[in-house]
Formats: sequence, C-alpha cells, structure tokens
Amino acid sequence: MELTQIRYFLEAAESRHITNSAKNLRITQPALTQAIHRLEEDLGVPLFAAKGRNITLTEYGKYLQKKLTPLMEQLDRIPEQLSMMAKLEGETIHMNVLAASGLVMEAIIEYKKQHGEINFQLQQNSESELYDIAVTTKLFYQSHNEKNSSSYAEKIFLAVPRNGRYKEKDSVCLGEVSEEGFISLQGSREFRYICDRFCQHAGFSPKMIFESDNPAAVKNMIAANMGIGFWPEFTWGGIENENVKLLEIEEPVCQRDIIITYNKNKTDSRNVTEFYEFLTDFFKKRKDESYMEKS
Repeated sequence: MELTQIRYFLEAAESRHITNSAKNLRITQPALTQAIHRLEEDLGVPLFAAKGRNITLTEYGKYLQKKLTPLMEQLDRIPEQLSMMAKLEGETIHMNVLAASGLVMEAIIEYKKQHGEINFQLQQNSESELYDIAVTTKLFYQSHNEKNSSSYAEKIFLAVPRNGRYKEKDSVCLGEVSEEGFISLQGSREFRYICDRFCQHAGFSPKMIFESDNPAAVKNMIAANMGIGFWPEFTWGGIENENVKLLEIEEPVCQRDIIITYNKNKTDSRNVTEFYEFLTDFFKKRKDESYMEKS
C-alpha cells in the first residue's frame, strides 16, 4: 500500500461518496476510482460496495479503516512534533507537568522575577517525550532510575474535619474510613491513581463524592464536614483552615515520590539545567519547611 492510496481510501471511507471525496482531495473522480480499485487488487478483497449514488464499506473496508485511521493520525502529527523539537532550541523551556503543578507554578513565578527573558511552555501528557523538564510522580516502591533526575519522597496525609470522630485523633488506619465520601482535586490523574492504590491495599475502593479544580474548594468542603481527602505533605502546601486537620495514615504506608527529570535536547542546555537546579532546590526547601512545621 502506498501512502497516497491510504489517504484516498480513508477520505472515501469517511465521506462514503466518490464525487465529494474527489473534490476534497482535489483530484478527478476517475483518478480516485482507479486508485481505490488498484488498492483492492493489491489487497485481494473488495473495500467498497455501491449503495445508490453513494458507497458503503464492506467488512474488509471497515477493518482496514479501523486499522489505518490511528496510524495516519500519528503520521499527520509528525510534522508538528518535529516543529516542536525545533522550538526546544532557544529561551523557551518546555515542561511536562504531571504532578505538583501548584508548586511548579510557584517556582516558575519566582524564577521569572530574576529571569524575565525565559519563557515556559507547559503541557500535561503522560505519553509525550518532547520536553525539557518533566515533573511526575510514582508510588514509593516503584522503581525510577531515570538519568538526569531527582526524586523527593512525600508522605500522604488524610485531611479531615476537626470535629466529631476525628477531633481527638492524630493518626488513622485507612481501612477505618472505607465508608467515608472522598473529595479530591480534579485533573490530578497520577495522584488519583496512587491514592486509589492505597485504598485498594486497605481493602476498599474510595467513594468519590466531589472533585474540584480549586484546592481552596476542597479544603472548604472538608471543613464543612462534607467528606475527607488525601493531602500530600508539602507539594499542596499547608492547611490554613482551622476547621481541617491532617491525620497521619498508620497503615498502609501512604507515600509517593515526586520525580523531576530533564532532557538534554538542545545544543545549548544551560537555561534548562539552571532552571532544573532552581526547581529541585525549590522543592527541597519546601519539603524542609514542611518538616520543620511538623516537628
């Protein structure tokens, strides 16, 4: 199969009309018909059948469309990806932020005060390898021997209302809260996966009653005794609401690793390595400050 044949076939399979497909492809109708016939001859099966003035896919055609569509989508994205690789040069730092996004933004804002010429492009794509710096998270027992990376262990606490059954508690076993409703930050997929695994280890699936993209809303809902939630030790900051408290989870061990990785994609990577060093130091200081507050 030739690439041109594949494009012609997918256009015809989408529109189910030879004349319209030929117009969309900016070729003549006979040229399109001949290309499809050659493809059918090469494959040895009929791909289309006539249906009035239109055409319909045979079972062979449906199968081929299903297989070729994602492949063509990937091919069509290659020019954009190559363009993105080219843009990695210069004063733009491309970041893939899959964890601790709030703390990362704080670090970027602080860094920009002294380095206004540096631009940042942020994405959240677990499949992408086109980045200068990535911030990800994993369960503490999952291996992560990435080169050019730093990791920070972070305990996960349980944020609860400072009243009722939790008023006198400083710690809790996760299994004790299996019937509670959980509140979480929307969009924190990696963190949500990790917390779901903690609950699985404790023998239950968390009952999610609300998700919000606003950390303040999560805190306020917990304070209003509407539910409980997992709370990372330092990347989400402290809880200033006097009606909410953090309980240490005794069992199972609830801890994750924050991993900051950088790629050497550029001819001159000084801007990337300088920000990487700033970011890792920023995380270390925040972690140390959190430890001091609790000690």
